[in-house]
Amino acid sequence: MEYPSMPLLGDKFPKLKVNTTRGHMKLPHDLKGSWFILFSHPADFTPVCTTEFYAFQSRVADFEALNCKLIGLSIDQVFSHIKWTEWIEEKLGKEITFPIIADDQGRIGMELGMIHPGKGASTVRAVFIVDPEGILRLTLYYPQEIGRNMDELLRALRALQVSDKNGVAVPANWPDNELIGNGVIIPPAQDVKSAKERPQQYECYDWWFCHKKLEE
Repeated sequence: MEYPSMPLLGDKFPKLKVNTTRGHMKLPHDLKGSWFILFSHPADFTPVCTTEFYAFQSRVADFEALNCKLIGLSIDQVFSHIKWTEWIEEKLGKEITFPIIADDQGRIGMELGMIHPGKGASTVRAVFIVDPEGILRLTLYYPQEIGRNMDELLRALRALQVSDKNGVAVPANWPDNELIGNGVIIPPAQDVKSAKERPQQYECYDWWFCHKKLEE
């Protein structure tokens, strides 16, 4: 089977008409002005996916505080999504408030590159972070057997927003980087004059590695 090419970082997110547990939606149109995270899971009524949905829902307020919506997806029918989320609420005490796309034909999963033939016919654990202008900013893939870390997704979302707002880069393990703590990295100098001025303007390991603390 031939699969369409997946959207790449910096691309406009594909226009999709989807059926969800919260009704029909048009993506990214209906979420313009808001960040959103679209994530796929292999199947309803499976243990790892259940732990992920519980974890996502536990952090909904944290995502919303960053102007970000959550949308799930799997190759299941909408009634399966509804029954599964009812089970989660009844047995685990957690109401799933974000929509879940019913991709029972697999069309959306194939279009977005969520189905990897070497890992079977179900969607892998894909994550797409999309900005308020509908631009794809981050993509992650996990295999079916490994659950995701929702705190890392929150960290990555915060980092993208900090980078956009301040025109900086964000180091490894931010905001607890081993070298510069919660600092951020100044973009490299583009000419000799700027390179010579950098060490006087910022804290630097060298002119090409300068950093600063963000203003409160």
